[in-house]
Amino acid sequence: MTRLPERLKTIITESEFILKEKGSSFISISKPAENEEEAVSFLNLIRKKYYDATHHCYAYKFIDGTDKYSDDGEPGGTAGKRILNAVNHFEVSNVITIVIRYYGGVKLGAGPLGKAYYESAAASLRSAKIEERLLFEKVDIQYNFEDSSLLHHLISKYSIVIKESLFDPKPIMICLVLSSLIDHFSIELKELSKDKIRLNRRKEYTYRKG
Repeated sequence: MTRLPERLKTIITESEFILKEKGSSFISISKPAENEEEAVSFLNLIRKKYYDATHHCYAYKFIDGTDKYSDDGEPGGTAGKRILNAVNHFEVSNVITIVIRYYGGVKLGAGPLGKAYYESAAASLRSAKIEERLLFEKVDIQYNFEDSSLLHHLISKYSIVIKESLFDPKPIMICLVLSSLIDHFSIELKELSKDKIRLNRRKEYTYRKG
């Protein structure tokens, strides 16, 4: 698995912007998307909603480096790539931006057309709320009751998020630990507890506000 970046900059709200250029309308919609399935599902929804539009051009990008774009019948390089350029300009990931065009009867030419797609995409991204999130790793921590004070001290020290507490039959905490701190936490936990507190790293990751 490719190592994920420690930080994610993304949008957390859906936003829309309408640009009119020589009779054509460019409706740009930006939305958070955690994966390609979410992005494609939203794209299909927009295609149905704006079924009578001339073009549905888009770009999406994810934190693992995956990206995709489409000109949807526009001249090559004038639409999808320009939308992706706008996404890259704001340095955001886990996002899809769709620009719906209703053709107004006047050809814009490659330069002005590309500019219209870029500017409409950038405007919808600019109006969205952008947030920076940190990478957390999900872990199970198995401990004895007599080690509770030590464990809670380390949980506080490393700003660990407790998601769930179980008893199976020993107490177990399911937690989220900052990926950037988990190695230090693991070493200190082992040393201070004399290996009595056991840490199981699930290799499951999530981004959340720090």
